[in-house]
Amino acid sequence: MDRDEIAALLGPFAEPDRKLIEQTSIYIDLILKWNARVNLTAVRNPRDIVQRHFGESFFAATHLLSPDLAESVIDLGSGAGFPGIPLAIFAPQARVTLIESNGKKASFLHEVVRALKLSNVTVFNQRAETYPGTADLVTLRAVENFSKSAELALRLVAPAGRLALMIGASQVEVAKASHQQFLWQAPIPIPESESRVLLVAHKPD
Repeated sequence: MDRDEIAALLGPFAEPDRKLIEQTSIYIDLILKWNARVNLTAVRNPRDIVQRHFGESFFAATHLLSPDLAESVIDLGSGAGFPGIPLAIFAPQARVTLIESNGKKASFLHEVVRALKLSNVTVFNQRAETYPGTADLVTLRAVENFSKSAELALRLVAPAGRLALMIGASQVEVAKASHQQFLWQAPIPIPESESRVLLVAHKPD
């Protein structure tokens, strides 16, 4: 895909610099190559991949991270690497762990990490229940069993840390009601989407 086109498609979500656009281009090529044999994403059109996956992830990055801040991040059920890898691209000082139990998807994530030379990313290829640590920020996006995954994600958040959910607007009240001990911010509408929002919660100390 032409890099000027990538920049234009990402424009509503973030302000991409040349390096970010270059890494996005490499990443897209890997998705298209691997998607032929591993079901990474149901989205097949490169333009839609940029907007729906990269755009949403970089939008979240601008609201969640500072490029110079060394926070720890867990991306739960990372799949094809969204939003975890874009978060790592946006904030190279962050320490990002991608939790993905599917072996083929984990192999893809390793390939992306190598291709993009992301020294700040670790792939954890086991079930999230076995992960021994916590993080300052835990992200969760596009999961099938939302209630179960959200409960697990909350346990991975360190004290005074944050949980970031990228969900449909119809799921917001369910999330808030289920976990009233967290301090929930107002949902942030995601550009170019009719119903997707970024919902952030703060865990008490």
